[in-house]
Amino acid sequence: MAIVKMKKLRLAVMAGERKALLKDLLLLGCVEFSEPGELESADFPGLERCASGQLSSDRADYALLTDAITLMNRYAPARGGFLKPLPEAKQDAVLDEHQLPADIALAKKVTDKAEEIRRCQSETGRLETAVTALEPWAELDVPLNFRGTATTVFETASLPAAAVMADVETALWAAAPEAQLFPVSSDKTLSYLALICCRDELDAALEALRPFGFNLMSPGEYAGTAREEIRSAQEQISALAARQQKLGEEIAQLASNRDELKLRADTLSTKIARAEAEEKLMSTESTVLMQGWVPAESEEELGRVLGKYDCAWETSEPTEDEYPEVPVKLKNNRFTRALNMVTEMYSLPAYNNVDPNPLMAPFFILFYGIMLADMGYGVLMVAAAIVVLAKAKPRKGMRNFFELMLWCGISTTIWGAITGGLFSDAPLQIAQIINPDTTWTGLPALFTPLNDTIMILIGAMCLGFIQIITGMIINVVIKVRRGEIFSAVFEEGTWFVLFAGVACLALGFGNIGGVPVVIVIGAVMLFIGSAKGKKGFGIITGFIAAIYNGVTGYFGDILSYSRLMALMLAGSVIAQVFNTIGAIAGNLIVFLIISLVGNALNFALNLLGCFVHDLRLQCLEYFGKFYEDGGKPFKPLAINTKYVTVTNDK
Repeated sequence: MAIVKMKKLRLAVMAGERKALLKDLLLLGCVEFSEPGELESADFPGLERCASGQLSSDRADYALLTDAITLMNRYAPARGGFLKPLPEAKQDAVLDEHQLPADIALAKKVTDKAEEIRRCQSETGRLETAVTALEPWAELDVPLNFRGTATTVFETASLPAAAVMADVETALWAAAPEAQLFPVSSDKTLSYLALICCRDELDAALEALRPFGFNLMSPGEYAGTAREEIRSAQEQISALAARQQKLGEEIAQLASNRDELKLRADTLSTKIARAEAEEKLMSTESTVLMQGWVPAESEEELGRVLGKYDCAWETSEPTEDEYPEVPVKLKNNRFTRALNMVTEMYSLPAYNNVDPNPLMAPFFILFYGIMLADMGYGVLMVAAAIVVLAKAKPRKGMRNFFELMLWCGISTTIWGAITGGLFSDAPLQIAQIINPDTTWTGLPALFTPLNDTIMILIGAMCLGFIQIITGMIINVVIKVRRGEIFSAVFEEGTWFVLFAGVACLALGFGNIGGVPVVIVIGAVMLFIGSAKGKKGFGIITGFIAAIYNGVTGYFGDILSYSRLMALMLAGSVIAQVFNTIGAIAGNLIVFLIISLVGNALNFALNLLGCFVHDLRLQCLEYFGKFYEDGGKPFKPLAINTKYVTVTNDK
């Protein structure tokens, strides 16, 4: 339950052993390769970066495999769904690259079929657009490429639907007596027409029709009539649909190889990881040099692996200047590791800071339970978490999420029992519906959100004060370890004295001659601390600023914890309102339906709302007292799989 101590690793190995060493380090999974810095300087002109040679093609092949898996999932969804655990695979099977060419070829076959489906869909869209354009001309029994004879012109055109045809024809006959308009079809906006006129009258006809919104339009270059072309397009659309269905069925048949492709995708991901690490190495003609980081607790195991190779290596403690570059690895137990997702959402701690998870876990879980505080909601959270953890066996982030849900669900259940909340007052409403004359007043409770609001508010602020004091104590310990004694005494220490002075004043002791001695001592310490590094009038302004910032800052921080009461009250009231509405009809079935819907909405809203507000209290009020972020996650060369769970003989 701390930040794992890291050591800087430097290593030189014979070039011929590079590939084998990388594989052993991959299996060991405790060395992070760092980008070469000092080795690239002018002092080492013979060094050059190693090149894996296949990294780009491997990444392309990995993308091909994952695309094929996605397509198989689309055309032949796997059974089991969310709760199905990942299949297991032996470590040697994951690292076996012999089947890669065949499986990549299979993936290429799947993606080629999908590409053909996309082409069919594109062609179908084009044909459907053509049919839409041809439909207004379906009643025109003339080939669409017909444009007239030697002396006459045949044109298709449109008019606004609002145009009066009698006026249009009158104007046309006045300009071109031999011309004729034939209506074909119409819709809400346009009328579709065919115009026949003498060639020498065309310009005059168009000039006469233009004021009415007359517009020449062609449905396209087709040899047959519109009806024939529509029939042909529909036949092609049907053929394309059949082809798409057949291709989809062929992809579904190939889905029997889905597990094999998933295994090979993970094989490629490990190969890519080695190649990426290899490109961080520096080499001469005969040797390879690398630098990186290894946990101090893994140094002995690393030594046993490196002992098999003709190499030279050393580890060293990072200097303070190197702390920003040291990767951070948190070592947590089953209880505190669930908080990793909270820490990672904010930022990992700096290497020389502390692991916040064990310091935050009790507060986070406690506060969540206080805000939700309902036995029904808590039991649902616990049940959901247990089912997912037992059935799906999630890993890493998803596992942490459901473990955190489990702990928060337990806390919610306990606080629900304390406040007597089971879907708010649902048991009482049910009892009153069954027996309106019942004298039962509901589940027993130490206090309730509606009746003891002020007490809950005071308790929430007291809990906030405790957490803030805890954060200050942690910061004092950190500063003392760093030798920052003055800062620890005259910053956090000053406010400890002032808080103690206020407590003494409230309890009525600690005064000498009417003077609150403890508060005076605290004020003197505050003056000394604020005066450091200042001169003249700046000492006075610094002291005033320290008082103002301290008082308003701590008051505002403590007041923020009133959200514990607000969320508890809001959740209880919303659920009670739905229960009351459901009970109006006096029918148990109606009540259950309305209460179920209302509590589901309330649960979904508060499940997220309590997490967000709890996160805010930890990241702003609590972390602000001691936490230094900015740590880089430790990313060793290791077997990291997406589709399978790796097992080995050990």
